Amino acid sequence: MAEPTQTWLTQEAHDRLKAELDHLTGAGRKEIAARIEAAREEGDLKENGGYHAAKDEQGKMEARIRDLDELLKHAFVGDAPQASGIVEIGTVVTAEIFGDEERFLLGNRELADGSDLDVYSAESPLGVAILGLGVGDETNYAAPNGNRISVKILAVDTYAG
Repeated sequence: MAEPTQTWLTQEAHDRLKAELDHLTGAGRKEIAARIEAAREEGDLKENGGYHAAKDEQGKMEARIRDLDELLKHAFVGDAPQASGIVEIGTVVTAEIFGDEERFLLGNRELADGSDLDVYSAESPLGVAILGLGVGDETNYAAPNGNRISVKILAVDTYAG
């Protein structure tokens, strides 16, 4: 089993995710339990689509609870790192990737909720390849299909949320 990685979150993202977790573990669980019980009372469970749909939803909700719990347990909460020209988790990177200019946040997708920024994980092939590089540095990485993709760091900015 892989070691959990520490994730940087803004205070706003942490508070939003904590509120979601609190809702899911409280009112969310009560609501889904009530729906399952109501569907169970309708009769034969083999033919009961409402029951099966509620059980599927319960499974998805419990998976989200586990994900949020793990994320928050290992989160570092603080301000975005000040850009120093080096790619770090939590910075906004402008890079030329395979000839196209792209701007994205390097970090957890939960950070950019409501933002138009794309987010790449530091554990993704791209994230691993560029973490620690400076403006002007070039590298390449293997795409899932095996092709090599060239990357040049054009700018590293502070994430403003």
